Formats: sequence, structure tokens, C-alpha cells
Amino acid sequence: MTQPMLTETTVRDLIRQELPVLLQEDRKICDSITELGRERFADRDRTDGRIEQMLDELRRDRERSDRKWEENDRKWKEQQAEDKRRWEENTRRWEEQRAEDKRREEENTRKWEENARRWKEQRAEDKRRWEENTRKWEAHVQENKRESERLHEEIMAVVAKVDRSIGALGARWGLNTERSFRDALAAILEKSFGVAVINVNEFDDEGTVFGRPEQVELDVVIHNGILILIEIKSSVSKADMHIFERKARFYERRHERQAQRLIVISPMIDPRAKEVGKGLGIELYADSMEVPVR
Repeated sequence: MTQPMLTETTVRDLIRQELPVLLQEDRKICDSITELGRERFADRDRTDGRIEQMLDELRRDRERSDRKWEENDRKWKEQQAEDKRRWEENTRRWEEQRAEDKRREEENTRKWEENARRWKEQRAEDKRRWEENTRKWEAHVQENKRESERLHEEIMAVVAKVDRSIGALGARWGLNTERSFRDALAAILEKSFGVAVINVNEFDDEGTVFGRPEQVELDVVIHNGILILIEIKSSVSKADMHIFERKARFYERRHERQAQRLIVISPMIDPRAKEVGKGLGIELYADSMEVPVR
């Protein structure tokens, strides 16, 4: 009779079924298997020892963890207390700074309002002074205008009288020269009206007037700070106008002062001289009564 083939699976199944029974019934098999297992697995005592050792290590780890936790908790509480202290300190400083800022803001507002008040008062005062000075200046201008008109009328009256007087003197004594008329006019103006009439006679060493070094004669009238240069001649030609203009510029350069008016008075004026005078800014009058007051 042929025996059935045993496969590995069949053998494994038989061992699983029969081994527990054999271990209970056969002591030797039990010891053999125990001996075989001891080589690969620890016995109970060793296993218990290792378990105790692991439990001790776990206990120590837990104690260390507890200590670390307590330490960290203490540090955290200390840090929390420190943070709270810093927060309270910062809060206190912030409140102090805010109070200081508010005080400064109020102080700056007060100063600004004070400056605004002062500025407003100063502006009002400046306006008042300006209006007062304007009023005084306008009154002064009007007074000067009236005085100038009065003085001009008196001067013109005197000039007319001088013209007649010179004419009469010329008829009787031959005093009909330009110098005699100029000297008489200057004397009357100075003594009667306080107008300074100066006959300037200076040497032009550079020859800027006549083209060669020569004496330069010019009449100067000064009244209320106004400088007027005058030329009085019996007759005026085109060349005389250019010479008078050069005389005036010579005087201005020599004395470093600008003349406000240039005037030529002559009963006989060449028409070409009038055109030259207009271009040079020179006023021409045939009679002293024609000179306007400005």
C-alpha cells in the first residue's frame, strides 16, 4: 500500500496539532523544546529583569520629564511675570509719554495762539502805522506841493521883475549880459526864498566837455534835496545843447550825484536845438515864467 506524500504544509499543520499534546505528555520533548527556545529567547527571570529595568528607565525618564516640565513651568511663570512687569513698565512709560505729549501739545497750542494773537496785534499796529505814515506823507506831499507852487509863483514874479529890471538897467547902464542876469537872479532867490543857487566853475582837465582842458561854468539850484542844473543864455543853438548836456554829465560824475532836471532858459532858441533838447531830456523855456513846478 502506497503511503501518502507529506508536504511542508501538511507537516506544519501536524506540528501545530500534536505539539501541545506532546509537550504535556512527554517531558523530554518539553525540555528539548525549552532548551532550543532558550538559545533564541530569554527566560522568565531575565525577561522580568529586563522589564523591571525598562520600567526603571521609563520611571527615570518620567521623573526627568517631570523635573524639566516643572523647570520649564517655573521659567515660563518667571518669564510671564517678567513680561507682565515689562508690559506694566511700558504701559506706565507710554502713559507718561502720552501725558507729556499732551502737555507739549497744549503748550504748543498755547504758544501758537499767543503768537497768532501777537502777530494779529502786530499786523494791526503795522497797518495803523502804515496808514498814519501814509496820511502824514500825503499831507507832507500836499504841503510841499503848495509850498512849491507858492515858491514858484514868487520866483516867477521875481524873475519877471528881474527881467524888467535888467532890461531897464541894460537901457541905462548896459547891463544886458548873461552873467549880470544870472547873478541878479541868484541874489534875489537866495535872499528872498532861501533857494541855494550856486555858480559852479570847475576845471575839466580831461577835456570831456570842450574836447580840451577848459573851465566849465554851470548854474546849480538845490531846493528840498532836489538838484536842478540850469543854463541861462541870450540865445541857444544846437551845439549849445550838446555842450550843456556834457557840462551836466561832467558835474554829475565829478560830484557823484544825479540831477533831477536839466533846464535851459533863453529868449532865442534855434528850432534844431529844440529837437536836440527833446532827445537829451533837456527842458527848454523862452521865459522863466514858463517853467512849471513839479
